[in-house]
Amino acid sequence: MSEGTELFTIGQLARRTGLAVRTIRFWSDSGLVPPTGRSAGGYRLYDARALARLDLVRTLRELGFGLEAVEEILCRATTVAQVAETHVAALEAEIRTLRLRRAVLSTVARRGSTIEEASLMHRLARLSARERQQIIDDFVDRVLTGVDPQEGPAVGIANGMRQVNAELPDDPSPEQVDAWMELADLVEDEDFQHRVRQMVVVGQSADTPAHQPDHQAVIEHAGRAEAEGVAPDSAEGRAVLDLIVAPETTAEERVRLAEQVETFSDLRVERYWQLMGVINGRPPFPPAVAAFLWLAAALRASARA
Repeated sequence: MSEGTELFTIGQLARRTGLAVRTIRFWSDSGLVPPTGRSAGGYRLYDARALARLDLVRTLRELGFGLEAVEEILCRATTVAQVAETHVAALEAEIRTLRLRRAVLSTVARRGSTIEEASLMHRLARLSARERQQIIDDFVDRVLTGVDPQEGPAVGIANGMRQVNAELPDDPSPEQVDAWMELADLVEDEDFQHRVRQMVVVGQSADTPAHQPDHQAVIEHAGRAEAEGVAPDSAEGRAVLDLIVAPETTAEERVRLAEQVETFSDLRVERYWQLMGVINGRPPFPPAVAAFLWLAAALRASARA
């Protein structure tokens, strides 16, 4: 070192930088900021270059870089950009976790959940996208056990259940956390599994009635009648039915059509799609099952008349 070079002790570096003496000593012991030399008394001394290096180490540490990464950067084994890219990915994962935790806590606070509910909610919300999808896949597999996956229209419904994205967004709302919790409970329910399986099995073998009601007509006419409390077996109900199903339809055909409607109309299945819509941020769709169940009741009543 030249005679004009100003040297600093660890205490002087601490006063200049505001860092704790023990921090500087630790970084020096780690080799990140090696001393320039030593005094006659054996104390470590540092020059201006070491001071600049110390400032760089502090900056990298404040950015979240570990000691090994800092050492690699200082040794030119890697670049700041490369290390930063890795840290960005790690921070994004941490941010997603924090957002999810915030959403779960908001839901817990809003619902006044018990400790058991809060624990279950947190566990399910923390599942990875793959683990969440596996819950749906397992549900569909149970429904399709022993069923030819290539046959029947209802098989397409079951497979459609598998293909819908069940992943929570990066910043889920409390409503989306609630929806995922309800969905997880729904697909684990054995009665629901049995109901969907019934739809699949019957859909494979059932003959399609000749007279299929128009979906929009059912929503418009039966939906309005159901909402207004019109009895399916009343004269007014029969008049509404005539707007949907041809009056000349035989009693036998009406019963077959009622059976088909009842088989493929289920409030819980509709709820499944509603929950998936919430999770995926889609606008809600108008419920239709109640209208079709009203239609089935009206068909049976007219067949008995």
